[in-house]
Amino acid sequence: MSSAPFALFLKMKIPQIALIIMTMIWGGTFVVVHYALNYSSPMFFVGCRFAAAAIAVGLLSYKYLKGINLKEIFAGALIGSMIAGGYGSQTVGMQTISSSESAFLTALYVPLVPILIWLIFRKRPHIMTWLGVLLAFIGLIFLTGNGFKQINLNAGQVITILGSFAIAMEIILIGHFAGKVNLQRVTVIQLAFASMLSFATMPFVGEHHIPAFSWQLFLLAVGLGLTSSILQLTMNWAQRSVDPSQAAVIYAGEPVWAALFGRIAGERLALVALFGGLLVVLGVVISEWRPKFLQKRPDHHPEAIEKQHS
Repeated sequence: MSSAPFALFLKMKIPQIALIIMTMIWGGTFVVVHYALNYSSPMFFVGCRFAAAAIAVGLLSYKYLKGINLKEIFAGALIGSMIAGGYGSQTVGMQTISSSESAFLTALYVPLVPILIWLIFRKRPHIMTWLGVLLAFIGLIFLTGNGFKQINLNAGQVITILGSFAIAMEIILIGHFAGKVNLQRVTVIQLAFASMLSFATMPFVGEHHIPAFSWQLFLLAVGLGLTSSILQLTMNWAQRSVDPSQAAVIYAGEPVWAALFGRIAGERLALVALFGGLLVVLGVVISEWRPKFLQKRPDHHPEAIEKQHS
């Protein structure tokens, strides 16, 4: 049997395969961040991480940096503040919760995007979005390990959920400014601003001292920064030809990979928490599913669900 049809199929699916590989790597970064907290305080590490990412993207995009205007600075500052808030909250939360749990809670940003768009721009979400949000909410309750008898979120869980709101706002702002600004310049600005804001907020979250230098911390921060840059560029390329809904379903696998890597690293979530995580992922997938029999009215979901995990 000729291998030509299979080779042609693989060639056509290269963008989807790239997104799957990138999602696997993203899942692994949760464990890496959790490990990095052995050497650094949260906001200092986030600042170092995005400083490395900004330098890397800046070097790759240096020819686009001329002609930066105030609108691009404003857009980059807004998006960068959401990045700092989202990843800062996520990293602070990981001081008291596992990387697996953090990944499941962070995934709530997907169904949050259309809900926030509804609240801000008055664009009514699709009925499947509401169903996805309901499933994700039920999953969140089980993910706490308490079930419906006692809904009791700890500080790390609350902070991480707040971070998912910030990531959702990041996506909305990226969509709002897309086509109005130079994306290469704004990407560099937002990463640099996220780094500076993370460093600036250190005293307000109790980080009054810079951690002692260690090669482990340096390599982790630079490695994550470079990885984030490569992943973002790859995802931006792949999503030129991958349907946003399909991309969002692929991205929904991120917490699953994070749970797998976390288990390899020795993390053990309770069975009820694993069930809750499964419901969160299912809610994310359903929120992006558009059955044919429900496609009579326009879908108001944003044009793209992008992961700006830089």
